[in-house]
Amino acid sequence: MALNPQKLKILAFAAHPDDAELACSGTLIKEAKAGHAVGIVDLTTGDLGTRGTSEIRLQEAKASAEILGLSVRENLFMPDGFFEETQENLIKVITALRTYQPDIVLANAIEDRHPDHGRASALVSRACFLSGLARIETGQERWRPKSVYHYIQFRYIKPDFVVDVTDEWEVRMEAVRAFKSQFYDPRSDEPSTMIASEAFMKFIEARGREMGGVIERPFGEGYTVERTPEVHSLTDLF
Repeated sequence: MALNPQKLKILAFAAHPDDAELACSGTLIKEAKAGHAVGIVDLTTGDLGTRGTSEIRLQEAKASAEILGLSVRENLFMPDGFFEETQENLIKVITALRTYQPDIVLANAIEDRHPDHGRASALVSRACFLSGLARIETGQERWRPKSVYHYIQFRYIKPDFVVDVTDEWEVRMEAVRAFKSQFYDPRSDEPSTMIASEAFMKFIEARGREMGGVIERPFGEGYTVERTPEVHSLTDLF
């Protein structure tokens, strides 16, 4: 049976370009290396950010996608800072879900320092359910992911599970650094921001080590779950 070229194993949704890079890109690299098709759908271009422009961030997202080995990356062009859980935005996410038919969806943190993150989390979670309803018509077959997991961002949230991304860490950080307009660059003359500081890059490493420490590995990425996973054998939990 031929594989649908648009069918993805894992699809990460992100409120802003670079959200996924900062929180779940090691997981995406790991799955891509295992031969699984993975992708990212950004909800906005991050156009309210202090540094860079929409055009620059789209270029940076494309460069990062190549580093990560993504099969797909697209942007839904919702208004940064002002998108809400409207019918129009739900349909945009549902259309993406039905296009790429992911088995697993990764979404923003359930709550975080940036209010867009929690709103994106709720929007994507609701769309994942609605996408399975046949009477919501988009001209596509209905599709509901098997699992939705939320990555952990700026604020600490106790993870329900942690993925070991030790072997993927260096490439992961290369993908983060692809967003040159956003993060620490001592040569930049753009305005100073919290995420553009050297301290923030050290924080990202510390968070990776913190999550890795939970599973006694150098680096990890943590997730929370919406639905308790089914386990067929206790040996699956080794």
